Amino acid sequence: MTSMVARVRICSVAVLGLLAGMMAGMAVTVQPAIALSIELKDVAADRVDRQRAAAEGALPLPGTPNVAILDERLREKGISLNSPILIRVFKSESELEVWKESNGTFVHFATYPICHWSGSVGPKLRDGDKQAPEGFYTVTRKQLFHVGRWPRSLYLNYPNIFDQSLARTGSLILIHGGCTSVGCFAMTNPVMDEIHRLSLAATEGGQEHIPIHVFPFRMTKDNWETHERSPWQAFWINLKEGYDLFEKDKLPPRVSVCEGRYKFTAAASARESGPLEACGDTLTAIRDQEEWLDNVPAPGPIPVRTAAATIAPGPPGSNSVTDANFEPIPAPAVIAPAVEPEVRAIKCRFALRSCGRYLTLQNFMAAKRAALLSSGLRRFKLTAKP
Repeated sequence: MTSMVARVRICSVAVLGLLAGMMAGMAVTVQPAIALSIELKDVAADRVDRQRAAAEGALPLPGTPNVAILDERLREKGISLNSPILIRVFKSESELEVWKESNGTFVHFATYPICHWSGSVGPKLRDGDKQAPEGFYTVTRKQLFHVGRWPRSLYLNYPNIFDQSLARTGSLILIHGGCTSVGCFAMTNPVMDEIHRLSLAATEGGQEHIPIHVFPFRMTKDNWETHERSPWQAFWINLKEGYDLFEKDKLPPRVSVCEGRYKFTAAASARESGPLEACGDTLTAIRDQEEWLDNVPAPGPIPVRTAAATIAPGPPGSNSVTDANFEPIPAPAVIAPAVEPEVRAIKCRFALRSCGRYLTLQNFMAAKRAALLSSGLRRFKLTAKP
Protein backbone atom coordinates (compact mmCIF):
# COMPACT_ATOMS: atom_id res chain seq x y z
CA MET A 1 0.00 0.00 0.00
CA THR A 2 2.82 2.32 0.91
CA SER A 3 4.57 1.64 -2.39
CA MET A 4 1.33 2.35 -4.28
CA VAL A 5 0.95 5.73 -2.53
CA ALA A 6 4.55 6.51 -3.34
CA ARG A 7 3.94 5.70 -7.00
CA VAL A 8 0.87 7.96 -7.05
CA ARG A 9 2.91 10.76 -5.52
CA ILE A 10 5.66 10.28 -8.07
CA CYS A 11 3.14 10.32 -10.92
CA SER A 12 1.53 13.46 -9.49
CA VAL A 13 4.88 15.18 -9.30
CA ALA A 14 5.65 14.15 -12.87
CA VAL A 15 2.31 15.44 -14.11
CA LEU A 16 2.80 18.72 -12.27
CA GLY A 17 6.28 19.00 -13.74
CA LEU A 18 4.91 18.35 -17.21
CA LEU A 19 2.22 21.01 -16.73
CA ALA A 20 4.81 23.44 -15.46
CA GLY A 21 6.92 22.79 -18.53
CA MET A 22 3.93 23.31 -20.79
CA MET A 23 3.10 26.58 -19.03
CA ALA A 24 6.71 27.69 -19.41
CA GLY A 25 6.53 26.86 -23.09
CA MET A 26 3.33 28.81 -23.41
CA ALA A 27 4.96 31.76 -21.68
CA VAL A 28 7.73 31.70 -24.22
CA THR A 29 5.29 31.66 -27.11
CA VAL A 30 3.44 34.78 -25.94
CA GLN A 31 6.57 36.86 -25.60
CA PRO A 32 6.37 38.22 -29.18
CA ALA A 33 2.88 39.58 -28.42
CA ILE A 34 4.23 41.38 -25.34
CA ALA A 35 7.07 42.83 -27.38
CA LEU A 36 4.56 43.98 -29.99
CA SER A 37 2.46 45.76 -27.38
CA ILE A 38 5.55 47.59 -26.15
CA GLU A 39 6.43 48.60 -29.68
CA LEU A 40 2.93 49.97 -30.28
CA LYS A 41 3.03 51.98 -27.08
CA ASP A 42 6.34 53.75 -27.63
CA VAL A 43 4.55 57.00 -28.53
CA ALA A 44 1.16 58.24 -27.27
CA ALA A 45 0.28 54.95 -25.60
CA ASP A 46 -3.22 56.13 -24.70
CA ARG A 47 -4.41 56.66 -28.28
CA VAL A 48 -6.23 53.33 -28.44
CA ASP A 49 -7.73 53.81 -24.98
CA ARG A 50 -9.07 57.24 -25.94
CA GLN A 51 -10.57 55.91 -29.12
CA ARG A 52 -12.23 53.06 -27.24
CA ALA A 53 -13.58 55.44 -24.59
CA ALA A 54 -15.09 57.71 -27.26
CA ALA A 55 -16.67 54.73 -29.01
CA GLU A 56 -18.26 53.67 -25.71
CA GLY A 57 -19.57 57.19 -25.07
CA ALA A 58 -17.23 57.91 -22.16
CA LEU A 59 -16.99 61.63 -22.91
CA PRO A 60 -15.53 64.11 -22.35
CA LEU A 61 -12.04 62.69 -22.44
CA PRO A 62 -9.84 63.49 -19.42
CA GLY A 63 -8.30 66.94 -19.70
CA THR A 64 -11.03 68.34 -21.97
CA PRO A 65 -12.14 71.93 -21.17
CA ASN A 66 -15.83 72.58 -20.59
CA VAL A 67 -16.87 73.31 -24.17
CA ALA A 68 -20.42 74.12 -23.05
CA ILE A 69 -19.28 77.44 -21.56
CA LEU A 70 -16.94 78.76 -24.29
CA ASP A 71 -18.13 82.37 -24.04
CA GLU A 72 -17.66 82.37 -20.27
CA ARG A 73 -14.12 80.99 -20.58
CA LEU A 74 -13.25 83.67 -23.12
CA ARG A 75 -14.52 86.42 -20.81
CA GLU A 76 -12.52 85.05 -17.88
CA LYS A 77 -9.30 85.42 -19.90
CA GLY A 78 -10.25 88.71 -21.51
CA ILE A 79 -10.12 87.25 -25.01
CA SER A 80 -12.33 88.23 -27.92
CA LEU A 81 -13.96 85.42 -29.88
CA ASN A 82 -12.87 86.86 -33.24
CA SER A 83 -9.27 87.66 -32.26
CA PRO A 84 -6.45 85.95 -34.23
CA ILE A 85 -5.75 82.32 -33.39
CA LEU A 86 -2.71 80.02 -33.41
CA ILE A 87 -2.88 76.23 -33.13
CA ARG A 88 -0.05 73.99 -31.95
CA VAL A 89 -0.11 70.19 -32.11
CA PHE A 90 2.14 67.86 -30.08
CA LYS A 91 2.00 64.32 -31.40
CA SER A 92 3.76 62.42 -28.61
CA GLU A 93 1.60 64.04 -25.92
CA SER A 94 -1.55 63.80 -28.08
CA GLU A 95 -2.42 67.40 -27.31
CA LEU A 96 -3.67 70.35 -29.33
CA GLU A 97 -3.20 73.89 -28.02
CA VAL A 98 -5.23 76.96 -28.99
CA TRP A 99 -3.65 80.37 -28.50
CA LYS A 100 -5.58 83.61 -28.99
CA GLU A 101 -4.35 87.18 -29.44
CA SER A 102 -4.88 89.54 -26.53
CA ASN A 103 -3.31 92.99 -26.13
CA GLY A 104 -0.82 92.51 -28.94
CA THR A 105 0.53 89.05 -28.09
CA PHE A 106 -0.82 85.53 -28.00
CA VAL A 107 -1.99 83.95 -24.76
CA HIS A 108 -2.73 80.30 -24.13
CA PHE A 109 -6.46 79.70 -24.18
CA ALA A 110 -7.00 75.93 -24.06
CA THR A 111 -5.36 72.53 -24.41
CA TYR A 112 -7.44 69.68 -25.84
CA PRO A 113 -6.66 65.96 -25.86
CA ILE A 114 -6.28 64.57 -29.38
CA CYS A 115 -8.53 61.53 -29.47
CA HIS A 116 -6.56 59.67 -32.13
CA TRP A 117 -3.81 60.06 -34.72
CA SER A 118 -1.97 57.44 -36.73
CA GLY A 119 1.67 56.66 -37.29
CA SER A 120 4.53 57.73 -35.07
CA VAL A 121 6.74 60.76 -34.53
CA GLY A 122 8.44 61.91 -37.70
CA PRO A 123 7.20 63.72 -40.82
CA LYS A 124 4.81 62.45 -43.47
CA LEU A 125 6.76 61.41 -46.57
CA ARG A 126 4.36 59.98 -49.12
CA ASP A 127 0.74 59.33 -49.87
CA GLY A 128 -0.52 56.24 -48.06
CA ASP A 129 2.18 55.99 -45.37
CA LYS A 130 -0.47 56.63 -42.66
CA GLN A 131 1.75 59.28 -41.08
CA ALA A 132 0.55 62.62 -39.75
CA PRO A 133 2.75 65.50 -40.94
CA GLU A 134 5.08 67.71 -38.90
CA GLY A 135 6.03 71.27 -39.70
CA PHE A 136 4.51 74.72 -40.19
CA TYR A 137 1.20 74.99 -41.99
CA THR A 138 -1.57 77.54 -42.49
CA VAL A 139 -5.32 77.40 -42.92
CA THR A 140 -7.50 79.95 -44.68
CA ARG A 141 -11.23 80.51 -44.33
CA LYS A 142 -11.83 78.38 -47.40
CA GLN A 143 -9.99 75.48 -45.75
CA LEU A 144 -12.38 75.50 -42.78
CA PHE A 145 -15.07 73.81 -44.84
CA HIS A 146 -14.53 70.39 -46.34
CA VAL A 147 -16.83 68.51 -48.67
CA GLY A 148 -17.22 65.01 -47.35
CA ARG A 149 -17.48 63.26 -44.05
CA TRP A 150 -16.14 66.18 -42.00
CA PRO A 151 -17.73 69.41 -43.26
CA ARG A 152 -16.42 71.38 -40.27
CA SER A 153 -12.73 70.68 -40.15
CA LEU A 154 -9.36 72.35 -40.62
CA TYR A 155 -7.74 71.39 -43.92
CA LEU A 156 -3.96 71.67 -43.54
CA ASN A 157 -2.19 72.80 -46.67
CA TYR A 158 -0.07 69.64 -46.77
CA PRO A 159 2.17 69.33 -48.68
CA ASN A 160 3.35 72.87 -48.01
CA ILE A 161 6.27 74.52 -49.84
CA PHE A 162 8.80 72.73 -47.64
CA ASP A 163 7.21 69.33 -48.29
CA GLN A 164 6.90 70.01 -52.01
CA SER A 165 10.57 70.95 -52.29
CA LEU A 166 11.40 67.49 -50.90
CA ALA A 167 8.92 65.73 -53.24
CA ARG A 168 6.72 64.60 -50.35
CA THR A 169 3.25 63.54 -51.41
CA GLY A 170 -0.18 63.19 -49.86
CA SER A 171 -3.39 65.15 -49.47
CA LEU A 172 -6.54 65.62 -47.40
CA ILE A 173 -4.75 66.04 -44.07
CA LEU A 174 -7.33 67.41 -41.65
CA ILE A 175 -8.00 68.24 -38.06
CA HIS A 176 -11.49 66.80 -37.72
CA GLY A 177 -13.91 65.10 -35.36
CA GLY A 178 -15.04 61.52 -35.07
CA CYS A 179 -12.11 60.24 -32.99
CA THR A 180 -10.79 58.03 -35.79
CA SER A 181 -8.09 58.84 -38.29
CA VAL A 182 -5.53 57.59 -40.79
CA GLY A 183 -3.00 60.38 -41.26
CA CYS A 184 -5.10 63.16 -39.71
CA PHE A 185 -5.62 64.47 -36.19
CA ALA A 186 -9.01 63.34 -34.89
CA MET A 187 -10.74 65.10 -32.01
CA THR A 188 -14.03 64.32 -30.32
CA ASN A 189 -16.96 66.03 -32.03
CA PRO A 190 -17.72 68.57 -29.23
CA VAL A 191 -14.06 69.62 -29.11
CA MET A 192 -13.89 69.93 -32.89
CA ASP A 193 -16.98 72.10 -32.89
CA GLU A 194 -15.29 74.52 -30.47
CA ILE A 195 -11.99 74.62 -32.40
CA HIS A 196 -13.87 75.23 -35.63
CA ARG A 197 -15.95 78.02 -34.07
CA LEU A 198 -12.82 79.74 -32.72
CA SER A 199 -11.07 79.44 -36.09
CA LEU A 200 -14.03 80.64 -38.13
CA ALA A 201 -14.54 83.62 -35.82
CA ALA A 202 -10.86 84.57 -36.24
CA THR A 203 -11.22 84.67 -40.03
CA GLU A 204 -14.38 86.74 -39.67
CA GLY A 205 -12.32 89.12 -37.53
CA GLY A 206 -9.86 89.61 -40.38
CA GLN A 207 -7.23 86.88 -39.94
CA GLU A 208 -6.39 85.54 -43.42
CA HIS A 209 -4.02 82.72 -42.49
CA ILE A 210 -4.28 80.63 -39.32
CA PRO A 211 -0.85 79.23 -38.32
CA ILE A 212 -0.81 75.56 -37.38
CA HIS A 213 2.49 74.33 -35.94
CA VAL A 214 2.84 70.55 -35.68
CA PHE A 215 5.65 69.17 -33.49
CA PRO A 216 6.67 65.59 -32.71
CA PHE A 217 6.71 66.40 -28.98
CA ARG A 218 7.09 69.28 -26.58
CA MET A 219 10.61 70.55 -27.00
CA THR A 220 11.82 69.71 -23.49
CA LYS A 221 15.19 68.34 -22.43
CA ASP A 222 13.68 65.01 -21.36
CA ASN A 223 11.95 64.53 -24.70
CA TRP A 224 15.15 65.31 -26.60
CA GLU A 225 17.01 62.71 -24.57
CA THR A 226 14.26 60.16 -25.25
CA HIS A 227 14.55 60.66 -29.01
CA GLU A 228 18.28 61.43 -29.24
CA ARG A 229 18.90 58.53 -31.65
CA SER A 230 16.08 59.37 -34.02
CA PRO A 231 17.05 59.83 -37.68
CA TRP A 232 14.88 62.98 -37.66
CA GLN A 233 17.06 64.87 -35.17
CA ALA A 234 18.26 67.45 -37.73
CA PHE A 235 14.71 68.08 -38.94
CA TRP A 236 13.43 68.50 -35.39
CA ILE A 237 16.24 70.89 -34.48
CA ASN A 238 15.05 73.02 -37.39
CA LEU A 239 11.46 72.89 -36.06
CA LYS A 240 12.70 73.87 -32.61
CA GLU A 241 13.97 77.18 -33.99
CA GLY A 242 10.39 78.21 -34.75
CA TYR A 243 9.18 76.72 -31.48
CA ASP A 244 11.69 78.73 -29.45
CA LEU A 245 10.96 81.97 -31.30
CA PHE A 246 7.27 81.72 -30.49
CA GLU A 247 8.00 80.81 -26.87
CA LYS A 248 10.19 83.93 -26.63
CA ASP A 249 7.97 86.51 -28.35
CA LYS A 250 4.52 84.92 -28.04
CA LEU A 251 3.99 85.90 -31.67
CA PRO A 252 3.82 83.46 -34.60
CA PRO A 253 7.10 83.88 -36.51
CA ARG A 254 7.21 84.54 -40.23
CA VAL A 255 8.20 81.29 -41.90
CA SER A 256 10.05 80.79 -45.17
CA VAL A 257 11.69 77.81 -46.85
CA CYS A 258 15.20 77.96 -48.26
CA GLU A 259 17.86 75.34 -48.99
CA GLY A 260 15.70 72.54 -47.67
CA ARG A 261 15.14 74.19 -44.28
CA TYR A 262 12.58 76.31 -42.52
CA LYS A 263 13.78 79.85 -41.79
CA PHE A 264 12.14 82.05 -39.19
CA THR A 265 11.88 85.81 -38.73
CA ALA A 266 10.37 87.48 -35.71
CA ALA A 267 6.98 89.01 -36.44
CA ALA A 268 6.38 92.67 -35.63
CA SER A 269 2.71 92.20 -34.75
CA ALA A 270 0.12 89.54 -34.06
CA ARG A 271 -1.42 89.97 -37.51
CA GLU A 272 1.82 89.82 -39.49
CA SER A 273 2.03 86.04 -39.80
CA GLY A 274 1.08 84.87 -43.29
CA PRO A 275 1.62 82.00 -45.70
CA LEU A 276 5.00 80.33 -46.12
CA GLU A 277 7.45 82.10 -48.39
CA ALA A 278 10.14 80.48 -50.53
CA CYS A 279 13.59 81.51 -51.68
CA GLY A 280 14.99 80.95 -55.16
CA ASP A 281 16.37 77.42 -54.88
CA THR A 282 13.18 76.14 -53.26
CA LEU A 283 11.07 77.59 -56.06
CA THR A 284 13.46 76.05 -58.60
CA ALA A 285 13.10 72.61 -57.02
CA ILE A 286 9.32 72.87 -57.07
CA ARG A 287 9.32 74.22 -60.63
CA ASP A 288 11.47 71.31 -61.80
CA GLN A 289 8.94 68.87 -60.35
CA GLU A 290 6.07 70.75 -61.96
CA GLU A 291 7.80 70.68 -65.36
CA TRP A 292 8.39 66.96 -65.00
CA LEU A 293 4.72 66.40 -64.21
CA ASP A 294 3.69 68.65 -67.12
CA ASN A 295 5.62 66.38 -69.49
CA VAL A 296 3.81 63.28 -68.28
CA PRO A 297 1.49 62.22 -71.11
CA ALA A 298 -2.21 62.29 -70.47
CA PRO A 299 -3.64 58.91 -69.49
CA GLY A 300 -5.16 56.93 -72.30
CA PRO A 301 -7.17 53.72 -72.53
CA ILE A 302 -5.37 50.67 -71.21
CA PRO A 303 -5.84 47.76 -73.64
CA VAL A 304 -6.68 44.42 -72.13
CA ARG A 305 -6.48 41.45 -74.47
CA THR A 306 -6.43 37.76 -73.70
CA ALA A 307 -5.58 34.70 -75.73
CA ALA A 308 -4.93 31.06 -74.97
CA ALA A 309 -1.42 29.78 -75.61
CA THR A 310 -1.04 26.07 -76.50
CA ILE A 311 1.81 23.76 -75.71
CA ALA A 312 2.22 20.71 -77.92
CA PRO A 313 3.29 17.57 -76.02
CA GLY A 314 6.68 16.08 -76.87
CA PRO A 315 7.26 12.64 -78.28
CA PRO A 316 6.91 9.64 -75.99
CA GLY A 317 9.90 8.99 -73.80
CA SER A 318 11.01 12.56 -73.35
CA ASN A 319 11.83 13.03 -69.70
CA SER A 320 13.95 16.16 -69.56
CA VAL A 321 12.84 19.69 -70.29
CA THR A 322 15.05 22.79 -70.52
CA ASP A 323 14.77 26.18 -72.16
CA ALA A 324 16.36 24.65 -75.27
CA ASN A 325 13.40 22.32 -75.64
CA PHE A 326 11.08 25.23 -76.46
CA GLU A 327 10.99 26.32 -80.10
CA PRO A 328 8.88 29.39 -80.90
CA ILE A 329 6.54 29.13 -83.83
CA PRO A 330 4.93 32.13 -85.56
CA ALA A 331 1.87 33.59 -83.89
CA PRO A 332 -1.42 33.28 -85.76
CA ALA A 333 -2.56 36.26 -87.80
CA VAL A 334 -5.71 36.60 -85.70
CA ILE A 335 -5.67 36.04 -81.98
CA ALA A 336 -8.89 34.56 -80.71
CA PRO A 337 -10.72 35.19 -78.59
CA ALA A 338 -10.03 38.93 -78.65
CA VAL A 339 -11.35 41.43 -76.12
CA GLU A 340 -12.05 45.03 -77.02
CA PRO A 341 -9.75 47.56 -75.33
CA GLU A 342 -11.05 48.45 -71.90
CA VAL A 343 -11.01 52.04 -70.66
CA ARG A 344 -10.39 52.18 -66.94
CA ALA A 345 -11.51 55.22 -64.99
CA ILE A 346 -8.64 56.64 -62.95
CA LYS A 347 -10.07 58.03 -59.71
CA CYS A 348 -7.61 60.64 -58.54
CA ARG A 349 -7.22 64.39 -58.63
CA PHE A 350 -5.01 65.50 -61.50
CA ALA A 351 -3.74 68.50 -59.50
CA LEU A 352 -2.02 66.22 -57.00
CA ARG A 353 1.55 65.07 -57.50
CA SER A 354 0.69 61.64 -56.18
CA CYS A 355 -1.94 61.38 -58.93
CA GLY A 356 0.61 62.37 -61.56
CA ARG A 357 3.06 59.72 -60.42
CA TYR A 358 0.30 57.12 -60.33
CA LEU A 359 -0.76 57.96 -63.88
CA THR A 360 2.86 57.83 -65.04
CA LEU A 361 3.15 54.29 -63.70
CA GLN A 362 -0.14 53.31 -65.34
CA ASN A 363 1.01 54.69 -68.70
CA PHE A 364 4.30 52.84 -68.40
CA MET A 365 2.56 49.55 -67.67
CA ALA A 366 0.08 50.13 -70.52
CA ALA A 367 2.93 50.82 -72.95
CA LYS A 368 4.71 47.69 -71.81
CA ARG A 369 1.61 45.57 -72.35
CA ALA A 370 1.02 47.17 -75.74
CA ALA A 371 4.59 46.36 -76.79
CA LEU A 372 4.14 42.72 -75.82
CA LEU A 373 0.87 42.51 -77.69
CA SER A 374 2.28 44.15 -80.80
CA SER A 375 5.05 41.56 -80.97
CA GLY A 376 2.38 38.85 -81.00
CA LEU A 377 1.63 36.12 -78.51
CA ARG A 378 3.92 33.12 -78.93
CA ARG A 379 3.06 29.48 -78.85
CA PHE A 380 5.65 26.86 -78.06
CA LYS A 381 6.02 23.21 -78.92
CA LEU A 382 7.86 20.76 -76.74
CA THR A 383 10.61 18.69 -78.29
CA ALA A 384 12.68 15.88 -76.89
CA LYS A 385 16.16 16.63 -75.71
CA PRO A 386 18.69 14.88 -78.01
